[in-house]
Amino acid sequence: MMVQMTAQDFWNLFQQFASLSLLGVGGAITSAPDMHRFLVEETHWLSDMQFTSSIAIAQASPGPNILFVALMGWNVGLNAGGGLVGGPTAWALGMLGILATMVGIMLPSSVLTYCATRWAHRNRDLQAVKAFKAGMAPIVIALLICTGWLLTAAHNQPGRDWPLWLLTAGAALLVWRTKLHMLWMLGAGALLGGLGII
Repeated sequence: MMVQMTAQDFWNLFQQFASLSLLGVGGAITSAPDMHRFLVEETHWLSDMQFTSSIAIAQASPGPNILFVALMGWNVGLNAGGGLVGGPTAWALGMLGILATMVGIMLPSSVLTYCATRWAHRNRDLQAVKAFKAGMAPIVIALLICTGWLLTAAHNQPGRDWPLWLLTAGAALLVWRTKLHMLWMLGAGALLGGLGII
């Protein structure tokens, strides 16, 4: 996939991820639906497959959860440079994409978290602080459900993809009702995908 991008587009990419950084309550993965809207639907800088693959690869890899943002930035930059065959120019643009997305997603939330945590720790006995903490749990859960829905619906073939929907519902139920480690579910999903069932 090839896209035309200017320096202003990379600045816009940074600004979009900086604004999402402040909305990523529960982690950057909760803002994936808006990332999809911006990168796939609005700007067409990524394909649906590149978007979902970035999340899937990063979630299956060891390391921090935020790696999917770096992969999205890398893919945006590669697309701007003509893909992997674009050579050093494409790779440099891929690194610029990583820089724009990662600094954008990390810097505002890190500064806000540092300042807010210091304030909340000093004022932990205030009723407002207790209410805020209690009210955030349902919001995070709803955002995670929205992300799961987006990743499952990306195939856009509900008649053929019923096993994928069933696997998503089963995984959500297991997360909710058991203490089964996530790696077992990732392994089961990989096995079912490798066998061609999903």
